[in-house]
Amino acid sequence: MIDPNAAVPQEAPVISDMPQRRKPSVAQRLVFLAITLLCFAYLYYRLNGAALREGMDLVPYMSQVFANVQWLRWLLLMMTYSFIYFAIDTLVITRALNWFIASVKYRDIMPIRGSAYIISVFNEQIGKGAMAYYLNRRDKVPGWETGSVMLFIMFCEIFYLLVWATIGYTFTTDVLPEVFGLIPYIAMAAGVFLALWMLYFQGRILPGSTLRDKRILHAFRIARPWHYGAFFLLRSPAIIAAMVVYTLALGLFGVEASFLSLIGVLPVIFFAATVPTPMRAAAITLWVVLFPENEGQMAAFGFVQHNFFILFNAAIGLLFWRRAQRELFGT
Repeated sequence: MIDPNAAVPQEAPVISDMPQRRKPSVAQRLVFLAITLLCFAYLYYRLNGAALREGMDLVPYMSQVFANVQWLRWLLLMMTYSFIYFAIDTLVITRALNWFIASVKYRDIMPIRGSAYIISVFNEQIGKGAMAYYLNRRDKVPGWETGSVMLFIMFCEIFYLLVWATIGYTFTTDVLPEVFGLIPYIAMAAGVFLALWMLYFQGRILPGSTLRDKRILHAFRIARPWHYGAFFLLRSPAIIAAMVVYTLALGLFGVEASFLSLIGVLPVIFFAATVPTPMRAAAITLWVVLFPENEGQMAAFGFVQHNFFILFNAAIGLLFWRRAQRELFGT
């Protein structure tokens, strides 16, 4: 059992146990910059065209779109969703840490999970790295092992979204764009990859390989198939809540959408939201692509929906900031 009140030495060796995150290469930055510019250029083209069809300039057109939103009801809806997501997200991280490292209480993870949302405004992966640093400093949990748990969570989130995208495609095939027909094939390939991945870390494939012995892969060595299934079950209430919330929120923006229709598109949009583009440009663009008859409403919806979620989560983190500072630095 980890003692959260145990004194943590401040010597450098504690910090040195932390895995170092590499900075994005120049090529990676250029790729994401190009994606961002293409997204904004496409959005301008679509929105300007929609404004011209209404006989208006772009700024008055978008001002009218924003003016017609039921903001108070939307704000209450999104605040409620953010707190629900925070509760589920903290539970997932707590259980993963208990699976692979040591017993950690839910209430002891809440401060760092909340505080990490502040860092996640800039980069979600850095936010998870901050949690590993926190546990390393406060509880002497080995940094590499904690980092492996965060890597396990990020890995599972990809398959979790893919499973839900496949479920959505199964139920909403007729209303989805033709390109979504690739989802079942991607899912099958991913399933084969995941099976081979688990067999490799169980030592049944390439038994002489030493890659699985790396400390950063600690969680994958311990993980069994039920851990992946449990992750999916623990995380799924968050996307089910999102489907309800996004369906209601679209109505507040004047766009009719059914819960069933969002089962097919929301996991794909959440994939797009993970692309590190400013203001979640990739996700906003996808909303406009998928709902072409409501360009202005969907651009406004995508912009405020994704960015408010990130910023309000950071506001939740501020509630825990003082406690996190006190536990880390005694201030």
